[in-house]
Amino acid sequence: MTVLSADHVVAALRGAFAHEAQRSELLQLAATKIQAAGPPYTSVYLYMVQGDELVLEAYAGRATDLTRIPVGQGVCGTAVATGIDQNIGDVSQSPDYLACSTETASELVVLIRRGDTILGQIDIDSDYPNPFTADEETAVRRVADALAVLA
Repeated sequence: MTVLSADHVVAALRGAFAHEAQRSELLQLAATKIQAAGPPYTSVYLYMVQGDELVLEAYAGRATDLTRIPVGQGVCGTAVATGIDQNIGDVSQSPDYLACSTETASELVVLIRRGDTILGQIDIDSDYPNPFTADEETAVRRVADALAVLA
């Protein structure tokens, strides 16, 4: 069973968009709603592509000092550089992992795309090892797809 209800998050995003919410509000709403699903969603960061960097624009959960990540560095930068979502079940085994928090055990990065253009990503940290199933990835991808259209 999937923990995250993508329908619930996407409906909230559509409602906010219909009330003329700004992009920053939509990103924050997505982060808050995903993190509110509870474990394994410890922290949710929305990084958007600005030039050759990913810039943190919204988050829910633990604060992080990683507000800018060069494309190609870390799990987040690798996702953008390769165009491939990342599901890292054990971050201690990932040689290019950049820690948002020392408590993080695993990470899921789902790209926000409009056509072939990568706009940003939803970066989810979990304190649990290997928590992100294919169903969880699909649910997060549905939220990312909605953000690509609305934000």
